[in-house]
Amino acid sequence: MDKHSTGGVGDKVSLPLAPLLACLGFRVPMISGRALGITGGTLDKLDSIPGFKTALPTERIVEIVQTVGCVICGQTDRMVPADKKLYALRDVTGTVPGIPLIVSSILSKKLAESLDALVLDVKFGSAAFMQTKEQARELAQGVVALGNECGVNTRALLTDMNTPLGQAAGNWLEVKEAVAILETPLSVGRGVDGRTPDEEQATDPRELVLSFAAHLLVQTGKAKSLDTARRQAEESLNSGEPRKKWDEMLVAQGANLDAFNRRLALDHMAPVVKELKASRTGFVSRCDARTIGEMIRDLGGGRLTKESVINYDVGVDHLVKPGEEVKAGSILARLHAAGTTQAAAALARLQTAFEISDQPPDSTPLIQDTILP
Repeated sequence: MDKHSTGGVGDKVSLPLAPLLACLGFRVPMISGRALGITGGTLDKLDSIPGFKTALPTERIVEIVQTVGCVICGQTDRMVPADKKLYALRDVTGTVPGIPLIVSSILSKKLAESLDALVLDVKFGSAAFMQTKEQARELAQGVVALGNECGVNTRALLTDMNTPLGQAAGNWLEVKEAVAILETPLSVGRGVDGRTPDEEQATDPRELVLSFAAHLLVQTGKAKSLDTARRQAEESLNSGEPRKKWDEMLVAQGANLDAFNRRLALDHMAPVVKELKASRTGFVSRCDARTIGEMIRDLGGGRLTKESVINYDVGVDHLVKPGEEVKAGSILARLHAAGTTQAAAALARLQTAFEISDQPPDSTPLIQDTILP
């Protein structure tokens, strides 16, 4: 089985989800993509890991799935080649937003994996490809209907993408957060950046990881209810086995594990790190994902053109999310940049992504709806 996301800012869910699913007894041939616009690409995140190979021959993909249980890689030249040609044609004919074409593009790759079950994360909001919930629902319903018609048990979750997912955005910084999800049991310890794990906003990527795993357990008959499935997924994630499975997958795909662990131990990789501090005491009422995504892209963390060279180390972390209380002078985010001039300009843009109010904002559920067959 597999999971597909329509893309967002800070969306590193696939990274911890694949090894978790493998530990739950699934086989996960996860074919992923690169950054598109301001949305981060799973393959770009993995490219920040020393030695990790995302381009694998078909035979090796099958071998890793059968021995490790999961693989995260790109499509091969022989895998749904028509999709690449159609995408290029859509680009020059102004039909990229066409929902029937998006549905067929998503499913062409997923159906090539010979899946039994598929769950989709269809995002909507300021930093999503679909700006409104209505557009996201139309896309989700199209993929779910066609996926099931093609014999794959398919369902979708509609999720909010007005705020970045998690506390980090930027390729290497998201890998670090993904590993923290695999390493930190929710019931003990502390989350990313030392916050207590019962702070809801600190665990939103983990929430999606567990939700997708739970749905797949139900879809495949391994659990009778979502509550039971959720507990099963959480027990596995807390056991530490998915963290070991992650290392196993990295080694199978050529990563240098010693170099990777040395990088993990470092506070940052970018040459310049600047803190954005709150101008007043209050509650964060806005942390705009689009502004942050555009800023990271312009720092070099994303692509302006197909030929753009990505800087894997730039981005933001320590993000404070809507609903959290802040004091004047406390940190709202940390900016990672390649130089001081670039950092100064980016810090000014980052400031505009935040709003602080006297009262906490109304809470918005991360998962807004479930689209079933």
